[in-house]
Amino acid sequence: MSDRLDEVDKRILYHLVRDARNTSAPEIAEEVNVSAGTIRNRISQLEESGILRGYHALVDYSRAGGRLTNLYICTSPVPDRDRLSKQVAEIPGIVSVRQLMKGRNNLHVTAVGDDMQELNRIANDLSAIGLEIDEENLLQSEQLLPYHKFGPEASQDGHTIADFMELSGGAEVVELTVSSNAEVAGLTLREANEGGVIQSDVLVVSIERDEEMLTPRGDTTVRPDDLVTLFCRGGLTRETVEAFGDHK
Repeated sequence: MSDRLDEVDKRILYHLVRDARNTSAPEIAEEVNVSAGTIRNRISQLEESGILRGYHALVDYSRAGGRLTNLYICTSPVPDRDRLSKQVAEIPGIVSVRQLMKGRNNLHVTAVGDDMQELNRIANDLSAIGLEIDEENLLQSEQLLPYHKFGPEASQDGHTIADFMELSGGAEVVELTVSSNAEVAGLTLREANEGGVIQSDVLVVSIERDEEMLTPRGDTTVRPDDLVTLFCRGGLTRETVEAFGDHK
């Protein structure tokens, strides 16, 4: 079962894959109109859920002492694929093991060696545990790129819709970030409702602020960079979106 990601989660993953070392929580926060604390909390949640599985350096081994990087395309009996992939990972020199959902060529193994003799030793070790090597090639270069659909898109009308879900009967659940000069910013929910800033058929379900998930009450004040989840009985309207976006 997969986890649902909103636009904040997607943007975090995009930037961490693009350049985790030089990307800070405040930089991502500024782009998606939430606080840096919210970004740090979301990163922790992505790690705990297993979606964000680690941060890895991309090493050019040819520049690190002229070492050779080789790709072995192997075939494992499907019932033994998991077991063999774990055995492969224990072979000295192996730096990557990738399983494919197919009958042949279903294990791609990347290894690093000082010379061809060491790469031949690794090939013999792969064969010895029961893998059939179908093809092998020296790897010239490799790039790790972020998934473009998780990347930044031009924000319209100064607001960010972080998530959107249609329900039966025309109702919708939407997640909005609060811009710094939004009409609703600085108002309590009671003031926003009484003043018509939040329409009567809109219910504030939750407010995410830094590491907290607030239960909305009448005296809860909406702040810039809050991530607010709304239940819109009659569907999301332009007026509701504009109340949370840049107020012109």
